[in-house]
Amino acid sequence: MSKPTLQQSHGPQFTRILSVGAARGDLLVPNDALVGPIDSSDEWIQQRTGIVTRTRASQSVEAVDLAADAAREAIEKSGIAPNLIDAVIVATISNGRQTPSIAAVVADRVGANPAAAYDINAACAGYAYAVAQADALIRTGAAHYALVIGAEKLSDLVDPTDRSISFLLGDGAGAVVIGPSDYPGIAPTVWGSDGSKADAITMNATLQEYRRGEAEWPTLRQEGQTVFRWAVWDMAKVAKKALEVAGIESSQLAAFIPHQANMRIIDEFAKQLKLPESVVIARDVATTGNTSSASIPLATHRLLAEHPELSGGLALQIGFGAGLVFGAQVVVLP
Repeated sequence: MSKPTLQQSHGPQFTRILSVGAARGDLLVPNDALVGPIDSSDEWIQQRTGIVTRTRASQSVEAVDLAADAAREAIEKSGIAPNLIDAVIVATISNGRQTPSIAAVVADRVGANPAAAYDINAACAGYAYAVAQADALIRTGAAHYALVIGAEKLSDLVDPTDRSISFLLGDGAGAVVIGPSDYPGIAPTVWGSDGSKADAITMNATLQEYRRGEAEWPTLRQEGQTVFRWAVWDMAKVAKKALEVAGIESSQLAAFIPHQANMRIIDEFAKQLKLPESVVIARDVATTGNTSSASIPLATHRLLAEHPELSGGLALQIGFGAGLVFGAQVVVLP
């Protein structure tokens, strides 16, 4: 008796990003508003990070609200009916609830029920991870259209007296719709992790310790020099590898969109990659701050708004952060 053969699904050969949406926190928080508790100055923050102000959300606004707003814009721009979206992936580290996922709630809010929906926690590489997953899901036939969102309300995870990371962080969400394409719009992803450096960016306590009264509300901390060296040297190698697997040279890029961690890191990155002056570099961090998984799509949204001529060009995007984790790919800009 012959064994039954399971049927397999098959999707399109290629995918691409169809549209980008964004939602930034409703509050503009300048450096001067934060310097008191960390005994610092506007000049010190600007010199170290390039940040002049950052967007943060009002207390009543949650990460899921920012995610839904960004998603609505992306869907509207894509021209795809929401009910055709059958996968929703949200990259976040700041969902105020362990469960349900932001993705499931957003899928319902935007009219994508009953899409597969889940959150991923890959910190500042989360968006790049989610793009890789959406691309794979569509090409294997597991989904037809995917909504990918990076959404953060990091102001909920900030200790105002912390000098290591608190003044860097902002709130916002960026969303893209990914669908089938008749040409390659998303190159292979170079991704990975190094858990041996897990303590370089972490929380200062667990929720269990907080509940037992053994710690204050958990907030983010980082070892600045460790992260800076890793981001500049190791991540430049990852970015070069992403160009290699995409089969292109840096001179063929229209844009470079790194995670908006710090202007010094972005500038050093550009030197390491020997980017020509023709490549437009995203510098959204100056006025939005570091929004972790939301930073690449937010920067992409601003870049396309300010430079519409970049549409259809190639962009190298790379995320890197807590884990430590990293992910990079070359994409065709919508």
